[in-house]
Amino acid sequence: MNKTLKCILWMVVLVFIGYKSIYFKKLHSMKAVNTGNFNAAAYASNYLNITLPGLMGKAIPVDRLLADLQSAPQKTFDTYSNALDIGTIRFFWVKGRGRVVSVNEENVTLQTDSMHAIINIATEYVFGNAVRDATGLIHINDFGSTADLNNISAEINKLIRRQVLPPFKAKAKKGDEIEFSGAVELNSAHLDVAGSEFIPVSLKIMR
Repeated sequence: MNKTLKCILWMVVLVFIGYKSIYFKKLHSMKAVNTGNFNAAAYASNYLNITLPGLMGKAIPVDRLLADLQSAPQKTFDTYSNALDIGTIRFFWVKGRGRVVSVNEENVTLQTDSMHAIINIATEYVFGNAVRDATGLIHINDFGSTADLNNISAEINKLIRRQVLPPFKAKAKKGDEIEFSGAVELNSAHLDVAGSEFIPVSLKIMR
């Protein structure tokens, strides 16, 4: 095979590889795939009922969180908190036990086991992005639009209101010992744990 024929054959091969490797697709069609077909309800159900129970080992015990916030607040935020946005609002993935000291229409107040600190568990108004963002598993670049991200939070909160809270509210009373997991939103610039509500992912009455 002469040199000229070899060159022609190599050019044919390179053209064929280039043709198969490069293709063009309209941007709006990609957005349609990322947003129009996204099932936020299914995603939220899987996240709440399958993903989060498997992450209990990574949740910070609430008494350790409270102690660390007292002794080294900024280090605690840097070590344990997550958020999708840059700013002072951060979210913590927590677990713990405590005894019910009061029950009202909006929350249940617990005294924690070790530190005997007073915290509030939300039982009526469950909104915001705390549960979505606290674990750090969900990233903004994984989704085609902010609407998808907002819909995830809305669906997670809806499931908590429908699945987690009703059976607990029907039985919880003062004096019960509670085991819980969930998320809490805290502001590193204006830290106020007592004024915050923990959003529950699981609530178990131990008696």
